[in-house]
Amino acid sequence: MFGFQGDVILIKVDTIPSGKVIARTKRGLVLAEGESTGHAHTISDEGAELYEKDGKMYLVAEKEVSLNHEEHNTVKIAPGRYEVKIAKEYDHFAEEARRVQD
Repeated sequence: MFGFQGDVILIKVDTIPSGKVIARTKRGLVLAEGESTGHAHTISDEGAELYEKDGKMYLVAEKEVSLNHEEHNTVKIAPGRYEVKIAKEYDHFAEEARRVQD
């Protein structure tokens, strides 16, 4: 089971490893930041925490929260534990993968 918004993909997991808590900013929890627009995928609701472990990001939602972005519809995230992934595109001509950017 998963959810997505733009280039952010949330994959439901049973457990998450203990890791570093990612601090809430003025905008809330930032799951991904646009490199060219300055827009961000954020959760401003209370009841969610973001963690980082070994270069991977994890979201714990204790209640339903909203994933927001300036250019996408708001997505409701059900309570649970999620691994946060960023979609990649593959350039077959250059034979390389790169992050999708909003």
